Amino acid sequence: MAEEKLTWKFPREFWTANVIELFERAAYYGMFIVLAVYLTREVGFTDVETGWVSGLFASLIYMMPTFNGALSDKMGFRKALILAFALLSTGYLLLGLWPTKLVAVTALALIMMGGAFVKPIISGTVAKASDEKNRARAYSIFYMMVNIGAFLGKTIAKPLRVDLGLRYINIYAAIVAFMALIIVFIWYKDLDTSGQGKSFKEVMNGLVRVLKNVRFMLLILIVAGFWAIQHQLYATMPKYTLRLVGEHASPEWLANINPLVVVLLVVPVTHLVRKISPVSSIGIALLIIPFSSLTISLSPILTRWAGGNHVEILGLFALHPITVTLIIGIALQGLAETFLSPRFLEYASKQAPKGEEGLYLGYQNLTTYFANLFAFVSSGYLLDKYCPDPHTLTQAQMATAYTHAHYIWYFYAGVGFLAFFLLLIYKFTFDYIDRRKARLMNVS
Repeated sequence: MAEEKLTWKFPREFWTANVIELFERAAYYGMFIVLAVYLTREVGFTDVETGWVSGLFASLIYMMPTFNGALSDKMGFRKALILAFALLSTGYLLLGLWPTKLVAVTALALIMMGGAFVKPIISGTVAKASDEKNRARAYSIFYMMVNIGAFLGKTIAKPLRVDLGLRYINIYAAIVAFMALIIVFIWYKDLDTSGQGKSFKEVMNGLVRVLKNVRFMLLILIVAGFWAIQHQLYATMPKYTLRLVGEHASPEWLANINPLVVVLLVVPVTHLVRKISPVSSIGIALLIIPFSSLTISLSPILTRWAGGNHVEILGLFALHPITVTLIIGIALQGLAETFLSPRFLEYASKQAPKGEEGLYLGYQNLTTYFANLFAFVSSGYLLDKYCPDPHTLTQAQMATAYTHAHYIWYFYAGVGFLAFFLLLIYKFTFDYIDRRKARLMNVS
């Protein structure tokens, strides 16, 4: 039998799947970066209502792939992708053309269902179209496409918002999703999924087993504190920036600082921490992340120091103090993520019972589920209190309405520090339990 060789050559199905993923991410992140703004300005939800609607959407879209993946195996990948992009195209179009509350909720449900099909199918295609030796290379291309798509979507969103209006971002997303649908029709060939996947009963039984594992669920909830802060890029930052800096601000572009830092630093940082334990690397991430929020909260101090709303940068150009603190704070989030992401899956897999590593890694998305629900819901209440919608304020109220807007970031700094201390307690508690079990086993 010939030995498998390392290669960058993959079958057409692989490249088609990656192009589809790029289109899907470009559509999704273009919409998602301004979703909270859109739901408030165009649809008419209050900040609190927007927090609940976007929170449920952003959390469930990370839970649904587990169930939609099982359905995709039964339907066949090609049919499932056609259904997915039909749902996405329809959902984005409805969201852009008829921004009423009922239509918006319906549209988001369609987008959630469609998006939840795409992720397991594309990752499954990448796995099936590559052999064991080249799978790491295959997934490196896949994740590159994910990041390129996300970067492009957020980059395009600003000129669309400024030049045409918020609705046109959803129209753009619908067009991109429809283009992906055409690609599926023409080029995507179905893969053999016979005998693959799990039944819904098996999926539910697996979820119940994971939820009963106290040690694993505690880790999930602690690390959710990290992602709750990181996801303020979408929950709080766009509204915060536009309300305090103005319509000329670029929250869409500021959000791209995070993936840029991750791409530049994840390899060297992972190499740097390779000899320390995964939980120590996670601990470093949880220690850094609250300082990202504290940095963003320093904008009033920077404003006083600069003597106004312009901070000179090396004498070349000027930025608003809030923009400066956001750039530094978001960069710190990216740095923290490089310590967390590569090691979290490793640590999570070690908490799984022997033989169930795959099951537990499949449900690590529970972290994002809890994080998004908390991130968006809490953001809605905090924005309503400290950085309210200007359309709800009188002229007299506007003068002092945003005096304490930076308090929002104190709250999330507190969430980060709490997560860090809970991780310390978690580590010391379960290290003690493990040592005690080991002693008892030695005695017996």
